[in-house]
Amino acid sequence: MTHRILAVALPPLPEVQPGDDLPALIADAWREAMAADADMAPAQGDVLVVTQKVVSKAEGALVDLRTITPRPEAVAFAERWDRDARQVEVVLREAAAVVRMDRGVIITRTRHGFVCANGGVDASNVAPDTVTLLPEDPDRSARQIRGGLATLLDRPSEDVPAVVISDSFGRPWRWGITDIALGVAGFAPLDDQRGRPDTTGRTMRSTIVAVADEIASAAELASGKTSGRPVVLVRGVVLPAGAGTIHDDVVMPRENDLFP
Repeated sequence: MTHRILAVALPPLPEVQPGDDLPALIADAWREAMAADADMAPAQGDVLVVTQKVVSKAEGALVDLRTITPRPEAVAFAERWDRDARQVEVVLREAAAVVRMDRGVIITRTRHGFVCANGGVDASNVAPDTVTLLPEDPDRSARQIRGGLATLLDRPSEDVPAVVISDSFGRPWRWGITDIALGVAGFAPLDDQRGRPDTTGRTMRSTIVAVADEIASAAELASGKTSGRPVVLVRGVVLPAGAGTIHDDVVMPRENDLFP
């Protein structure tokens, strides 16, 4: 049999506002998908990938730029590189450390441990003069969404979908962005294959597969950036057993950084 992986964007959600019950909105979208296609009913091993943007909106992780007074450094950087000084200021405030700040690009390390452009501060798909921040604890957000869906969907525990919170990140030394996992609930985010034999019988010594990140990227191909469909059902992935978090299991400790 051919192994198949399915990625289906659920119907659009209403415009998410701070305080909205995001699990309820997702459950409604899934029921709408099931009404159109009974095969979309929850099944064991399902994963729901939810974009960071709607999680941040629901959690109120928003900043009104009209309330921001940028520091001189932010103003100077913005003027030189045609940036919004207020947004630069928010990026600097959100940074646990600035890794590089040049050519109009700000690379920071967030308090979560993510190294990314602009500290995850994003002005896309939000109202004018507004930016979103990353969720305070994306792993906790994933657990809360999964817990809410367990009640709302009224399914056996083995059919409660796993959840991945995704966001778009750039990659060192490569053009283009890809989606990665910021938070996860319901499975271990890594498949550690060290100690297993490869196809020739040699013992693998360094292979660790970033399963949660790969699921996030597959989901983005199904939803796209401008479809208005921020939740994707991914089915058919063999999920690593156990539990874990992106923060504890995937973010590399600073002492392992070869490019400090």
